Amino acid sequence: MQKELKLANPGPLGLLGFGLTTVLLNLHNAGLIPLSMVIIAMGIAMGGFAQIIAGVLEFKTGNTFGGTAFTSYGFFWLSLVIIWLFPKAGLEADKVSMGFYLLLWGLYTAFMFIGTLKHNRTTQIIFGSLALLFFLLALGDFTKVELITTIAGYVGIFSGLSAFYGAVAQVVNNEFGKKVLPL
Repeated sequence: MQKELKLANPGPLGLLGFGLTTVLLNLHNAGLIPLSMVIIAMGIAMGGFAQIIAGVLEFKTGNTFGGTAFTSYGFFWLSLVIIWLFPKAGLEADKVSMGFYLLLWGLYTAFMFIGTLKHNRTTQIIFGSLALLFFLLALGDFTKVELITTIAGYVGIFSGLSAFYGAVAQVVNNEFGKKVLPL
């Protein structure tokens, strides 16, 4: 008789990748730190690869929502890094193009938020604040009003910390076998 292999929950890895990267980038959007290789490296490793890995594992467990969310946002981070790096090759993204890029991600996230209405409150907060973040960043790019982007940065810090909390809560609750941190 073959023993069934049980997969661990990949959600905390995806949330951690999202949370850490989102906080770091939005420290920049809030005007607190410059855009640097630190943010780019985190975007590739944790924002991109860690979330894609978590997404693929979520699909393997049959979780369409988690698989779709983590995989798509992982590729968001990789595409964002490509956008940042291609000006070095003579290709630059203008503010209007970036506004539409962020607006489309905001629309996607708003629709994903609807899916969170069947999930815990922490997941709803993460997706709700992320949709707001994308819409504010798009508005900041469309209007070229730096204050809007700064405000978006603080929303992004909140969103990222919410995801970080969600990751930690899932790990701690699993380790203790009971609800220690509410979700």
